[in-house]
Amino acid sequence: METLEALNRSLFLAINGTPATPRWLIETALVIANDLIFLVPLALVLMWLSGDARQRAIAVRMCVVTLLALGAGQVIGVLWPHPRPFVIGLGHTFFEHAPDPSFPSDHGTVCSAFVLTLLLGGMVRAGLVALVGGVAIAWSRVFLGVHFPLDMIGALVVSCLAYAVVAPLWNACGTAFMQFAVRLYRMLLAAPIRHGWLRP
Repeated sequence: METLEALNRSLFLAINGTPATPRWLIETALVIANDLIFLVPLALVLMWLSGDARQRAIAVRMCVVTLLALGAGQVIGVLWPHPRPFVIGLGHTFFEHAPDPSFPSDHGTVCSAFVLTLLLGGMVRAGLVALVGGVAIAWSRVFLGVHFPLDMIGALVVSCLAYAVVAPLWNACGTAFMQFAVRLYRMLLAAPIRHGWLRP
């Protein structure tokens, strides 16, 4: 365990920015680290509103996988509260962050769940684009000093396990759940659907 932690810290220091890092690179990383994640819920909304039945199912399945993975991450954080780099005075930090447990990364978990669900759902091109964005987010949060590299790897592992749990349940109950979700959507948003503002 000590060897793994030493490797984790060495990798962090190799990626982490320094006071000599150009300001434009810091600013770019800040946008990637804090704002790019909002493209995930936007993509899910668009998949529901403009996608076909398969895309809607992928969007809902992604939400289920993400919620399970984030819940598991919270449990891990309670059982093993690994400190963030700035808490132990390691490296340089370029924006304020709560000193909560770093492992696994919530941002990394959301991105991993999104990418996995897209790729395994057959939306390979979108999944590869999302993968590039996810890698950029993972890099930026290590670069800016709020996460270790293993926080991101841990997020991927947790998301994979969450997907493995959800997949058989979805195969058994996904069709019925989607029928319920579509009926609820059509009931709650009946007026805009009737006026043609939203697709049924």
